[in-house]
Amino acid sequence: MAIITDKEIIDKIEGALDEIRPYLEADGGDINLVEVTEKMVVKVKLLGACSSCNVSMMTMKSGVEQAVKRAVPEVKEVIDITSL
Repeated sequence: MAIITDKEIIDKIEGALDEIRPYLEADGGDINLVEVTEKMVVKVKLLGACSSCNVSMMTMKSGVEQAVKRAVPEVKEVIDITSL
C-alpha cells in the first residue's frame, strides 16, 4: 500500500492535529501523524494519557477525525494505531 507524501495534504492534516492538540495535552496526552495511505486513511498514534484512555475511541471519531476531515475532505477515516 502506498503512502501519501503530498506536502499540502500532510500540512493540512498536521494543522488540524495542531488545532486539537491543546485539548489532548490538557488531559496529559498528545497525538502524532504516522502516515496517510493511498486510500486516504490517516493513521495516528495517541500518546501519553490518551493512549490508555477509555474514551479514546470517542475522542478519535468526534474530535480528531472530524477536525481532519474538515481540513482535508478527501480523508475517508482516521485510525489510531497505538494498540496495533
